[in-house]
Amino acid sequence: MNIGIFTDTYFPQLSGVATSIKTLKDALEKQGHNVFIFTTTDPHIKKETIEPNVFRFSSIPWVSFTDRRIAFRGFFEAAKVAKEVKLDIVHTQTEFALGMMGKYVAHQLKIPVIHTYHTMYENYLHYVLNGHLLKPYHVKQFTKGYLKNMDGVIAPSERVKELLIRYGVKIPIKIIPTGVDIEIMNGEINNNLRNELGIETDAPVILTLSRIAAEKKINHILNIMPQVVEEFPKVKLVIAGDGPDVDVLKEQVERLTLEKYVIFTGPVKHEDVGNYYRMADLFVSASDTETQGLTYIEAMASGTPSIVYETEYTENIFDNKLLGQTFNTQDEMLAEILEYLHMGKKKIPHDILEAKLDKISAKHFGKEVYNFYQEVIENYKKNKEDLDD
Repeated sequence: MNIGIFTDTYFPQLSGVATSIKTLKDALEKQGHNVFIFTTTDPHIKKETIEPNVFRFSSIPWVSFTDRRIAFRGFFEAAKVAKEVKLDIVHTQTEFALGMMGKYVAHQLKIPVIHTYHTMYENYLHYVLNGHLLKPYHVKQFTKGYLKNMDGVIAPSERVKELLIRYGVKIPIKIIPTGVDIEIMNGEINNNLRNELGIETDAPVILTLSRIAAEKKINHILNIMPQVVEEFPKVKLVIAGDGPDVDVLKEQVERLTLEKYVIFTGPVKHEDVGNYYRMADLFVSASDTETQGLTYIEAMASGTPSIVYETEYTENIFDNKLLGQTFNTQDEMLAEILEYLHMGKKKIPHDILEAKLDKISAKHFGKEVYNFYQEVIENYKKNKEDLDD
């Protein structure tokens, strides 16, 4: 099958969406399919760089997310390329420029188009004029309008499916949790990472790894760190990643006099994230906007237990205390972090980990998405035949 994935964000940009797309691409290619990525140009990639099956279209930084980009032309060129490579289906991963481009291409080639709804935009309205311009109603209308006349949509979790139903979306919705590339998580091992970060061998390490932005609620983790330091004077909190709130969090660290206990790593290469998870005693995420929970699945794949904010999706992941726990309040988060740190560095038992990873592997993810492609293509052909009759 020839598959066209249309996305505004792709490597070398670092985000959960970019990781999800790369994981899907690799999984589908291992099944023998051809995957073509239609995405934006990136200032970190030289023009002469050759990227097999990746087509980039002229773009500029997006106003509210300057580390994200939006294409401003390329519709006709994309349709020409898609026709040449004989796409069988279009899979959009954004509701913006490249998403509209994908819908246009599918219409021109008369092939089905599906979408993955990655982002709960109601949680990001503060980025646009501090939330004074756009309201949840606008998100509902925009989402419903974008998905209209598409042939299917993938929801990474039950929570996302319920949201789309609440929005009045009528097209087929399939829940397919994002898979994890376990091979990358267990790739080249760097046992010297703690030393490189200046962390003592016997120091308890708490890791949070994500885009450094307000919705990730990293400030909540910093708020409880003084109590953690009181019980574990050698503890280190490693904040891995980059984003618009780095300076804000560094100011908070200074106010709380936590300079000795908090390490900001900056951007982390995708192939290195497994080493960060393995280096840590505990992974913590205070974000209440996760629709996929990709980071704590990655932590799990690396054998490190997690403490994360409770959502509908976490129910299916943390069904064993050895894998991790969930919380609803900062007090609960603090209590659980202290409980795990008192247990010492304990990796997830191999048998429990293997059983869980089988369900969330990249291989399983790729198979589920491909099966949905097949369903959508069959329905598309059937509907077309009914119209012709």
